[in-house]
Amino acid sequence: MSHRLSGKVALITGASSGIGYATALLFAAEGAKLVVGARRAAELDKLVTDITSAGGTAVALAGDVRDENYNKALVDLAVARFGRLDIAFNNAGTLGESGASTGVSEQGWKDTLDINLTGAFLGAKHQIAQMTQNGGGSVIFTSTFVGYSAAFPGVAAYAASKSGLIGLTQALAAEYGPQNVRVNAILPGAVDTDMYRDMNNTPEAQSFVTNLHALKRVGKPKELARSVLYLASDDASFVSGTASLVDGGLSITRT
Repeated sequence: MSHRLSGKVALITGASSGIGYATALLFAAEGAKLVVGARRAAELDKLVTDITSAGGTAVALAGDVRDENYNKALVDLAVARFGRLDIAFNNAGTLGESGASTGVSEQGWKDTLDINLTGAFLGAKHQIAQMTQNGGGSVIFTSTFVGYSAAFPGVAAYAASKSGLIGLTQALAAEYGPQNVRVNAILPGAVDTDMYRDMNNTPEAQSFVTNLHALKRVGKPKELARSVLYLASDDASFVSGTASLVDGGLSITRT
């Protein structure tokens, strides 16, 4: 490894599986000290064990990103254990209530936005406040191509909440750029995660989604992690306010 994050302290939400888990492992291998969060404590404990067994440093705190106190506690933990916060990857998310939009409940709509959009905002609120005390940092959100370069029936709440992250990215980048805080979003294509398999739970559905991509395959969590690493690292020191498609060519494919 190149140790691109040596001396950095990173916070990752939604770290118990998928893109978050893979990114935590990669960040640790690249030298970052980690605070990892998610709702599932057992999975977080396994992640910490995997990181420390490989010689890395990590601490976990389970909780719900809809709770502002939890978001603040994650930042406080980073400062208490490691003295600072340099990187935050707000990756926690949910597909939410799906189905015909005329049948989606008000509570289902609210829950999806609370996790995907409001939870990310509450995280960034406390993360950026700390980063400005350190001289800057990098904040990254997980958005999606859904509702940006393509759309599907039955996922209105998911598309709306994830699209909202792009506007949030741009607003925060403009607001805190003068204080050396960079803010970006990744927009994955289909990635082989639990959420992907829940959304596409038949061979026919998976075949359809696979064919949407120019590469004619779905992504792997490790591939997305490498894109997050770029945005987190000093290699992206002049990159801010972007909605970065990491989608295997889905956005340009019509075959």
